[in-house]
Amino acid sequence: MKPDNPLLKILACPLDKGPLILDEIGGALYNPRLRRRYPIVDGIPQLLPSSGVPDAEEEPAAEEEQNASAGRDRA
Repeated sequence: MKPDNPLLKILACPLDKGPLILDEIGGALYNPRLRRRYPIVDGIPQLLPSSGVPDAEEEPAAEEEQNASAGRDRA
């Protein structure tokens, strides 16, 4: 999918119905509000709610937060 594709203007996130940003490097459409990526397979955006994956940058931070809260629970 190219950045000048007119389809990008009408595609929306299936969860919050907001606009998506094309991530050409990752081959996905990105929702910055929910931090979810929807893959583009063979030029076709996979826009089912179950197709969206959390942003990879968010996962380590969430894991660190869980570890920190587990430490507080033990104290």
